[in-house]
Amino acid sequence: MKKSIILLGLILGGFTANAQSVVEGTKLADNWSVEVNAGAITPLTHSAFFKNMRPAFGVGISKKLTPIFGLGLQGMSYINTTSSKTALDATDVSLLGKVNLMNLFSSYSGEPRLFEMEAVTGIGWLHYYENGAGDQNSWSTRFGLNFNFNLGESKAWTLGIKPAIVYDMQGSHPIKNHFNANNAAFELTAGLAYHFKTSNGSHHFATVKAYNQAEIDGLTSSINTLRAEVNNKDGEINHANQRINSLQEELEACRTKVVPVETVVKTSRVPESIVTFRQGKSSIDASQLPNVERVASYMKKYADSKVIIKGYASPEGSVEVNARIAAARAEAVKTILVNKYKISSSRITAEGQGVGDMFTEPDWNRVSICTIED
Repeated sequence: MKKSIILLGLILGGFTANAQSVVEGTKLADNWSVEVNAGAITPLTHSAFFKNMRPAFGVGISKKLTPIFGLGLQGMSYINTTSSKTALDATDVSLLGKVNLMNLFSSYSGEPRLFEMEAVTGIGWLHYYENGAGDQNSWSTRFGLNFNFNLGESKAWTLGIKPAIVYDMQGSHPIKNHFNANNAAFELTAGLAYHFKTSNGSHHFATVKAYNQAEIDGLTSSINTLRAEVNNKDGEINHANQRINSLQEELEACRTKVVPVETVVKTSRVPESIVTFRQGKSSIDASQLPNVERVASYMKKYADSKVIIKGYASPEGSVEVNARIAAARAEAVKTILVNKYKISSSRITAEGQGVGDMFTEPDWNRVSICTIED
């Protein structure tokens, strides 16, 4: 007998664990309901079934632990129809255990079915109201079935038909403290229950997708692969940023580099000056003004001398752009000689020569070469 009870407990425990592993909305405040019941009760033996039937009514509160198992507290009152002066024959307050047979044997699909059958058992306090000597107390047991119809789109309401057998465990029959039909009554009620909203937003348990370990391992592997790819991309970006910084430093060094000034002398007293320019520019930097002044000083000293200024460009850019920049560089030197040093423009010839190839370093060919002619 003990082995059978233990085996039954393990089976029911397995059902409970399975139900809890695939549903959500199992917090303490979830899956509560209230209900009102009304019907009739009649002695099971030694009385006319319908003639001795008395009205019954009551209220109850229930808590579903899982889609299969639940607990309830129910209070029932039975109206007196005899000649005694008490309004009620008896009251019965019971603690109930409930098993949803549909979910037990067919599993829970995520929403209550339209029709469900529930087994109910419980133990309670039975109180009889009597005239004269005083009331009597006893304890009761209850066994029944609930035939439930879950109504509404959200299944928030349940209409139940509830037949049950109620035993007075200390009844007046000589064989006491046993489940004796002579101390029992048949109760038939209908009840309307309202199910409060749960933490998952519905009025009932909601199913959740169960993942197997292989699927979880696959997802974990994919995440690790993506993380590795992100780390590789971060390394490539860091390397590219370092390269950009290096190129910017080289560019800045080129911009600030001072090109050596070389003076070419045809004779012992005829100078030739070179004026360098920045890339894409035709304006003369302050560092190059001494080279222009050298030409101006010579031409002021020798009034008959003339100068030929030839402007050049480095290879970058199109032919048209280089030709325009080369001519502008020659004109820039001429403009300073005329405006600042008051050299007659008739003594100055300014010519653009396009791309220069005088020097092996391309940047050094961004120049204007001033050649003095006596």
